[in-house]
Amino acid sequence: MGYAHEYADAVLHRGRIPMEPADFVPDWPDAPRRGKFYPGVEPYALPDGDGLPDAPAARGLLPAPEGGRAADDPAGFTLPLLSAMLKDSYGLTGRRLGIQANSDLSGLPLHTHANWSRGTAGGGGLYPVSIYWASGPSGPLTPGIHYYDVQRHAVQRVLTGDVSARVREALGPDAPAEARETDQYLILGVKYWQNAFKYNSFSYHVVSTDLGTLVQTWRIWAGARGLVTSPVLWFDESRLNGLLGTEGEEEGVFAVVPLRWDAPAPAAAAVPAGPDPAVRHRDAERSRTVLEFPTLLAMHAATTRGATDRPAPGALAAAAAPPAPAGGTRVALPAPVFPAVPVRRALRTRRSSFGRFDSANPVTPAQLSAVLAACAGTSLPSEADPDGAVRQARMYAFVNHVESIEPGAYVYDPEAGELRLVEAGPQGAFLQDNYFLANYNLEQAGAVLVPTVRTTAVLDAVGDRGYRLAAGTAGAVAQTFYVAAAALGLGAGVALGFDNISFIEKLGLDRVRDVPGDGDEAPLLIMPLGNERPRPADFRHEIA
Repeated sequence: MGYAHEYADAVLHRGRIPMEPADFVPDWPDAPRRGKFYPGVEPYALPDGDGLPDAPAARGLLPAPEGGRAADDPAGFTLPLLSAMLKDSYGLTGRRLGIQANSDLSGLPLHTHANWSRGTAGGGGLYPVSIYWASGPSGPLTPGIHYYDVQRHAVQRVLTGDVSARVREALGPDAPAEARETDQYLILGVKYWQNAFKYNSFSYHVVSTDLGTLVQTWRIWAGARGLVTSPVLWFDESRLNGLLGTEGEEEGVFAVVPLRWDAPAPAAAAVPAGPDPAVRHRDAERSRTVLEFPTLLAMHAATTRGATDRPAPGALAAAAAPPAPAGGTRVALPAPVFPAVPVRRALRTRRSSFGRFDSANPVTPAQLSAVLAACAGTSLPSEADPDGAVRQARMYAFVNHVESIEPGAYVYDPEAGELRLVEAGPQGAFLQDNYFLANYNLEQAGAVLVPTVRTTAVLDAVGDRGYRLAAGTAGAVAQTFYVAAAALGLGAGVALGFDNISFIEKLGLDRVRDVPGDGDEAPLLIMPLGNERPRPADFRHEIA
């Protein structure tokens, strides 16, 4: 077993055995920026895409069974489409200044501490993923590498010249076909310090989750328009770091997302002889002191060591989520249906419901069914599962206040569309006792959903680099959860600060049964869902 197994075990037990350094305290005044700053690099404003026809969120959350493309779907990305996807996913779309129960509330009225909302969830709201667009001759801009500046919704060309052939070569000759047949790539880098300054050794887990949230936003957004975005997770990471001019131990390249462009890509050219060019512009770090954490460095080394050892298609089948146990007390749920809410509206109204849940207005079984079905159907495609056919997460529901469903802990059976009872009775005291923070009253939520991923089985199947895939899957489920809740007009939240082992014990996940896959499920998130109290005191940024 590799180092990632040790790290996964430490993450699960961190509620009882703190991860080192146990006495770490973030230096908030010396925190890094929430994004990169390239001094002297001219930004090029992108169109905001507000004039583009919107698409129903339901199509990205629950694809139509017949699949395929509708007659009005675009053939590929255009500059307005890509720009709109970037804005709706990682761009700043509003200011959050409502009265709520999170610990940062006192600072939010100050503009220097303003909380700007994005369509994608971010671990701790830190958003450490850097988005680079490597554009070749078929694109609309001068070929080169462009950094997406979220603050200004603009791109900064940090390298001029077509490097698409070098990116393609770094992905390898056995990369998926869509990666070999385009010259447009979104490269996702993670600047570790942007998250580690707060979460220290736990940050590798958090940033891997963030990878999944962003990729899933793109999958929902593009899927609603009949487009496909699938990440490539195995490639020559050191070479791409070299192209980006980033230090491997400071920033890792976590994924490359090939884009099918709405213009024919030129025939693949041979890679020019000589060394690769490299971005010479450097990000100006705001923090005066940047710390290193041995565990984070060890995880970076472990997950880059086999970066080019691409697993065979189908390798992830060995780590599929187990089916729900047969028999038992069951509750049938209505068929999952979402209202015709545009995907942009769902993304721009997505938020965390800190302290706002209201048990007096219960969730309906139809609402719970739609959210569970969307989450259970979420996967993070990779070379080990190119079609996303493997069900990677199993969903549990702690029901508090759902119409006609008795309180209790349930496992969701997606094939049958049913809840199977694990433990009857109220669950609010257990939920609150095993949550570390005070920003949610979990008993007031209609239900608390818990996705599990067979993390150790993923690592056994595809190696240490699979940690990004396992945690990223949890992130993808979290983003689906948020968007589904917003489409239904429900409040939602996602938290990582809980005692994972207590949930393993409560749900009996430590008991090996006769069902393949039982006994190694890891609960990685808790996700409260419910109606919020009416007429909240919110700041209307759009009319301020």
